[in-house]
Amino acid sequence: MAELRTLARPYAKAAFKAAQEQQQLADWANVLTMAGHIAANDVIRQLLANPGVDESKKAELILGATETDASEAVRNFFLILAENRRLALLPEIATLFNTYRAELERTVDIEVTAAFELTDDQQQKLAQALSTKLDRKVSLAASQDKSLIGGVIVRTGDLVIDASVRGKLNKMADALGS
Repeated sequence: MAELRTLARPYAKAAFKAAQEQQQLADWANVLTMAGHIAANDVIRQLLANPGVDESKKAELILGATETDASEAVRNFFLILAENRRLALLPEIATLFNTYRAELERTVDIEVTAAFELTDDQQQKLAQALSTKLDRKVSLAASQDKSLIGGVIVRTGDLVIDASVRGKLNKMADALGS
């Protein structure tokens, strides 16, 4: 996985720089995200690995499947990826691009899993508290998992805050077992 990220990084940086210069971060992010999902599909991955299919046709296929009106710069970017046989890196390029964009815009996506369904007011208060703590604009996605018994688990990137009853019981069991 680290190798893919290493290979994808220069392409993601180049795309991000081009998007910034054109003031089209949202458009580029949209196309790259959709293209990343398409390229991650098993059937498409097999197609991308097929040396019998022209690389530029592969790029056009992926761009066409995004159903977006891609700019000339985006089309050129995809053709460069195709020329260098790097279309398979699209999922990783999209992830890196979105990470760079979130850093620039100081935003963060947070997943909250709670034992019970959170009300809109609770979600808003939690988002506000996390926004203050992380010094970022927070986009919150809440889900429910009754197996937590009580409390919440907050996930963003590699940060996980387990404030669930199940998590606390697991910690106690580990402490008693050692």
